[in-house]
Amino acid sequence: MLSFNLNSKMIKVLGSVLLMCSIMNASVALGVGESRIKDLAKLQGTTREPLSGVGLVIGLNGSGDSAGSDLVHNNIAALLEKHGVTVPPSISTKNVAAVMVSAMLDPNAPLGSTVDVKVSSYLEASSLEGGTLIMTPLMDHKGRLSVLAEGSVSIGGFNIKSGANNSFRKNHAQVGTIPNGGIVKVELGGTFAKNNSITWLLVQPDFSTADQMAQTINNRYGMELARANSSAAVQVKIPEGFQGNPVSFVADMGKLNTSYDMPAKVVVNERTGTIIVGKNVKLREAAVAHGTLKVVVSTYYDVSQPRAFSRSGETVVTPDVNTDVQDKEARVLRVPDTSTVADVVGVLNDIGASPRDIIAILEALKRVGSLQADLEIM
Repeated sequence: MLSFNLNSKMIKVLGSVLLMCSIMNASVALGVGESRIKDLAKLQGTTREPLSGVGLVIGLNGSGDSAGSDLVHNNIAALLEKHGVTVPPSISTKNVAAVMVSAMLDPNAPLGSTVDVKVSSYLEASSLEGGTLIMTPLMDHKGRLSVLAEGSVSIGGFNIKSGANNSFRKNHAQVGTIPNGGIVKVELGGTFAKNNSITWLLVQPDFSTADQMAQTINNRYGMELARANSSAAVQVKIPEGFQGNPVSFVADMGKLNTSYDMPAKVVVNERTGTIIVGKNVKLREAAVAHGTLKVVVSTYYDVSQPRAFSRSGETVVTPDVNTDVQDKEARVLRVPDTSTVADVVGVLNDIGASPRDIIAILEALKRVGSLQADLEIM
């Protein structure tokens, strides 16, 4: 038999350990987790702006747009005329493809920096393999030129066609990328700090998460700097010691661990039959009667032929339509109160229905008030 002598310091340590364990257990029971602030929110003023433009990809091996494409022909004519070349009306365009060029630009990107560019064919080109995008201006939503794009297109695959309509394709050959293919020519003038304050925008808006984030920031700096303005925005004042260097202030805040609360949600995709059950989803007691009504209509064709050596008879095809109705007896299943994801999954498995039937049952449980979660249908 072993015996231990505990002094006052050891008792205090054990008490602290037990207190921490109880807090951790309570956090797990409530569905509260921890994550860095920069993983839960983005700074206002740093959201990337979409850019787009129309360009030409040249150098294709006969996989471009057809010769009858007026858009491609006019673009080529305008391009070559800038270099003093007159284009005949019958120019072939099989080595050229009209493309839509797009990019995402950080509003704080400096002049001369580069961005990735996406190129997509929107006419009849079968492949952009081996092509080169000629210089294309990309505009923002106000029509301002922001980026110039140019470079070799990488499609990450191929599209090979041979005789007798045989072909072999890997990946999608009509869409490609140009890494660092866009050069920033005009700064958008974005800023994340205004009037000595910044605003964090939560990726998943939640009042509890926003309040916890503000408390974490205030506790870190020992002053009331942060305030949750809504479920999606937390405004933070820049302290005097960081007003000359707000980047360091944002970097320090972004690494802080804060607690967050996950809303109860069930997401279903009726097209694929996919069901995703999130944390904190609960079911209240209910009864489900599940049956299957199956109706199959099938048509068979019989051939009626005349007798041998008949001169007036003819062969006739007669359809025979059969209808089969199967109505299985409904199973009545009691849905008990559940409090964990495992319990919810167990109830759904006990129902024994197909994914699409389960989706219909979840919708009915939500209407009756048994499903204690947001039901999102994709």
